[in-house]
Amino acid sequence: MDELTRDKVQQRTLWILSISQIFGTIGVGVAPSIGILLAEEVTSNEAWAGLARTASTLGAALLGIPLGNLAARHGRRIALASGWWLAALGGLLLVPAAQFQLVVPLFAGLLMIGSGSAISLQARFAATDLASDDHKGRSLALIVWVGTIGTVLGPNLGIPGRIIGDATDLHIYAGAFLIAGVAMAVAGLLVFVLMRPDPLLVNRGSDQLTASAIPTGQRGGIKRFAVELRHNAPARYAVVAILSAQVVMVAIMTMTPIHVTHHGGSVSLVGVTISLHILGMYALAPVLGYVADRWGYRYSIAVGLTIFAASLLVGGLHPENMGWIMTSLILLGVGWSFINVSGSALFATVINKRERASVQGGVDALSNLCGATAAFAAGPLMALSSFSALTVIAGIVLLPLVFMTVVAPQRVAVKR
Repeated sequence: MDELTRDKVQQRTLWILSISQIFGTIGVGVAPSIGILLAEEVTSNEAWAGLARTASTLGAALLGIPLGNLAARHGRRIALASGWWLAALGGLLLVPAAQFQLVVPLFAGLLMIGSGSAISLQARFAATDLASDDHKGRSLALIVWVGTIGTVLGPNLGIPGRIIGDATDLHIYAGAFLIAGVAMAVAGLLVFVLMRPDPLLVNRGSDQLTASAIPTGQRGGIKRFAVELRHNAPARYAVVAILSAQVVMVAIMTMTPIHVTHHGGSVSLVGVTISLHILGMYALAPVLGYVADRWGYRYSIAVGLTIFAASLLVGGLHPENMGWIMTSLILLGVGWSFINVSGSALFATVINKRERASVQGGVDALSNLCGATAAFAAGPLMALSSFSALTVIAGIVLLPLVFMTVVAPQRVAVKR
């Protein structure tokens, strides 16, 4: 395939990914908001509700590698469509769970919606399959950025859910998950029908590549992921960056609403604070992609670490000042965005073409697992200490990445 045709396929891929990402993340965005409320209502038990709240994140962690292997064997189109459709099925399963207060469909539905989170992450890597090395950051960041639309709209599906409920006698949450299920099904349909040729298969040199053409040794996602990290120093650096940023961001973000309300903050203040945090995570993504492409991944990660340090310092020194806490959460989002975009773009750049999809599934699964662990551990840690102590612990988590970035950059051999 000549360069001009390759560029046209890349532009078409970005358009398809962008549109499907908006539809898909609308459905995914309902899980951490309305899904949490539904879990508390159905279970009427804080312990079970807590487990239900982590179900979608756990689902994303469990499904990341299988979906990555599916992409490795059959291409992005099949993997992305299958992931969105599985998530759509989960959303639709939550309709009867909400309507009839059913526990088993609640857990099953939330786990399956986790497929949407996993496939949304895979979509950002799909954007880099045909991108040149000096445009990978921008291509990846574009897909991260458009997901903001769905992430913002998803938590507000309760409003149209109420309208549907008034017209059909469905529970408000059932109406919301009905919309979510349809949105994710549409995302899968768009990818399945329109993503031809498949960017991953084109990148391997043949749009007709099938599972039989892939060496058997490259089909084991977990094994290939471990082997790649053992022998690929830049990939190892990228993974440390992605995981460190995820753990710190999730731990602080998860406990901020509780911290704010314990200090007299209103639910409205919590909502504004988290909204600004999410804005910090995604709004500047295209700019950060350009920075990573222009000045290099290590430089961009170093900037993210500096912003993270400022966030933790502000939050730790002024834990009772809600204005400073809000500032801390905005900086936390921006710092995460710098490191996540740069780390992901670097990972996409240094991974072997034939191993790319399955290994990327591994890092996404590990990222979700680390996020779920951080969310689970942050509560007891803050209960035993304080919000300020939690920021100190988060700072300690970042030290290995600081060392790799500042003290020993030659060991990771990042050329860009």
